[in-house]
Amino acid sequence: MRYFITGTAGFIGFHLARRLLQDGHDVVGFDGLTPYYNVKLKQMRHAALSQFPSFRPVIAMLEDRGAVEVAFEIAQPDIVVHLAAQAGVRYSLENPKAYLDSNVMGSWNVLELAQRANVRHLMMASTSSIYGANPDVPFREIDRTDEPLTIYAATKKAMELMAHSHSHLYKLPVTAFRFFTVYGPWGRPDMALFKFVKAMLDDEPIEIYGEGKMSRDFTYIDDLVEGIVRLSAIVPSEENRVIAEGVADSLSHQAPFRVVNIGGGQPISLLDFVETVEAALGRRAQRKMLPMQKGDVPRTFASPALLENLTGYKPGTGLATGVKAFVDWYLEARPEIESSPA
Repeated sequence: MRYFITGTAGFIGFHLARRLLQDGHDVVGFDGLTPYYNVKLKQMRHAALSQFPSFRPVIAMLEDRGAVEVAFEIAQPDIVVHLAAQAGVRYSLENPKAYLDSNVMGSWNVLELAQRANVRHLMMASTSSIYGANPDVPFREIDRTDEPLTIYAATKKAMELMAHSHSHLYKLPVTAFRFFTVYGPWGRPDMALFKFVKAMLDDEPIEIYGEGKMSRDFTYIDDLVEGIVRLSAIVPSEENRVIAEGVADSLSHQAPFRVVNIGGGQPISLLDFVETVEAALGRRAQRKMLPMQKGDVPRTFASPALLENLTGYKPGTGLATGVKAFVDWYLEARPEIESSPA
């Protein structure tokens, strides 16, 4: 099929595009190559995708309505996967406007053009941050999400709400998937795993926030991609509403719109995470314990029940396996990544 994916120079978009290209699909990838982190890494990802003849990149910003229109015309997509966004929970405290531009206005452009293109399925990346500091665990898709702790989370909530209304008005099938602390090869330099490994190799201390008492539902990148691919074939409709004991389907009663967690439901403490990184590198970390930062949540914990009932799948890659895969990739890629200024 023909896929239009936004954010293909990003961590998740790269992996999804590569999987689809390997499976024989056509992919038009849209990315702004913004300098939020090292652009060299983004260029390396696109270069790897460009080895596939059926990949066509479009470099532009989501806020540029004309550029998005052109990309849709090139792609003529069956399925749209909207992954591009201004990422980073903490950066949203410094530059909130970037989140409004990309995550709200950019998402609106994708919504309108997907509806105009009459696509089979629009998939939009949301986030576990949308649950805020929800005390009830595991997080279920039907849980209340009206107390975001950062502008990042608020813009993702806004995207979900816009998507629901658009789905209702135009019968546009939409799945918003919420992912949980994704990690793996080709990961983002602002994420904990990348920062920890780099600091430890440079013999520098790692910063552990929340005194190490926080926990995260870490999701290996290949597991996330598998979940997205499987969900892409399940277009939201009353025909596939889940009716199973103990499973609450988030499928709207007013629109072909559904929210789905993609997470394994196995939260791991930050200190256990650090020990896993130490084991993979074969060295101890210098630990700098710090208080929790603004916008951080004490834990994330996905309920994978809906995903598993819809697709027969839930993420299951062990942390040690995933961390080792990242370390192996990083040791090989580091010289090229660092050959250009961040």
